[in-house]
Amino acid sequence: MKYEAVIGLEVHAQLKTKTKIFCGCPTDFGAMPNDHVCQICLGMPGVLPVLNKTAVEHAIKAGLALNCTISDSTKFDRKNYFYPDLPKGYQISQYDSPVCKGGHINVDGKKIRIHRAHLEEDAGKLVHAGAAGLHGSDYSLVDFNRSGVPLLEIVSEPELSSPDEAKLYLTELRNILRYVDACDGNLEEGSFRCDANVSLRPVGATELGTKAEIKNMNSFRAVQRAIQAEIERQTGVLENGDRVVQETRLWNEADGCTHPMRSKEEAHDYRYFPEPDLVPLSISRDWVEELRKTLPELPEARRVRYTSQLGLTTDDAQVLVESKELADFFDQTQKLGAPAKPVANWLIGPTTAYLNDTKLELLDTKLSPTGLSELVAAVDSGKLGSTNAKKVLTELLENGGTVGKIIDQQGLSQLNDEGALRSMVESVLKRSVAQVEQYKSGKTKIRQYFFGEVMKESKGKANPELTNRLLDELLPSAETP
Repeated sequence: MKYEAVIGLEVHAQLKTKTKIFCGCPTDFGAMPNDHVCQICLGMPGVLPVLNKTAVEHAIKAGLALNCTISDSTKFDRKNYFYPDLPKGYQISQYDSPVCKGGHINVDGKKIRIHRAHLEEDAGKLVHAGAAGLHGSDYSLVDFNRSGVPLLEIVSEPELSSPDEAKLYLTELRNILRYVDACDGNLEEGSFRCDANVSLRPVGATELGTKAEIKNMNSFRAVQRAIQAEIERQTGVLENGDRVVQETRLWNEADGCTHPMRSKEEAHDYRYFPEPDLVPLSISRDWVEELRKTLPELPEARRVRYTSQLGLTTDDAQVLVESKELADFFDQTQKLGAPAKPVANWLIGPTTAYLNDTKLELLDTKLSPTGLSELVAAVDSGKLGSTNAKKVLTELLENGGTVGKIIDQQGLSQLNDEGALRSMVESVLKRSVAQVEQYKSGKTKIRQYFFGEVMKESKGKANPELTNRLLDELLPSAETP
């Protein structure tokens, strides 16, 4: 029997607030353990939570960008469970009245529905340490810095059908959250985390199979690999005539397998009840519309504009849009009059390569939209060749300045004088007796040798098109002295 996968994703996105959701402790990453804590986020007796308005605003903006319905009224609930990193013994979350309901995002032409997005506080973090024992450590330490950090949990409908589709969904979701500045999407710091619910059913069936929830995935690649491994595991279970057990499983990157963690809890296991220390929250339509006006152009709309109006390829548009900073920079440069395609090529190619090599962000460099626009114009006018243009780009990235001044200071102006270039080509042919003979005998690939020699002699300044035209003109009639 053939089976098909049904995948749903639960994403925990840390909202970009300066303080925690119910207290004034900072949310900065990287502090010393238990340095950003107080009586409220440690769950001390007699303390009262106070809701962070900015967290709610970020949730509303994210919901609008995800095409959700924003609730007129929402409330918080206590989700009760015991775990060492949960100081109160319960988590303040939302159960039956989330701030965002419904919604969808488009992934590669397919609409993936979102079931809900709700606010909640994060738990602390266990740090396993000590000598290697059965599970790699013999004791654990608890860091409560993360306890009380605001999260938006975004739950998709079970409509994803492959590991690759799951990765595309996560990429688009993270881009949207970053565009509206609700979450920084940093996987390494844990501000964008994902759990995957995976089940199998016979191809063509409509009823869902028994699901397993996979945790401990800290990259998009890990999500892909974990889902694929779980599909293979469940396929083996079913083909052996056994049944899949509903449970939570941990992904192990080292062995490429999922391992059982605990039986999967249902909602009643958490004994939800309304949070008595927080009153229900009314969300006015005026507030929602005010926040809607602050939304930027979102990734999908931007991709459409780049391809339909500016003539970029789908791949170019996808790369540019993946980073809001890169796309904003592209727009600013293009609005200065620079043609879209050359600007995209410079940003996607050598600029991105430089950023990858230096581990910098674009905004950390000295490059400006004006500088890039001047560079494109200099190349387009023939003042600057491609080789030296890359040198100018590096100078702009590292030190800024104007393109004209850099060209003059470093003597990088392209050589367009036909007479001077003709002399260089003739000189190269005259001293390259053996190579000319090879060319005459039909080994035309050696033509690149002559081009390279001219470039070397001109220190990279020779106009490539003019050089090639002169080679075409002079090579057939070249005579060996």
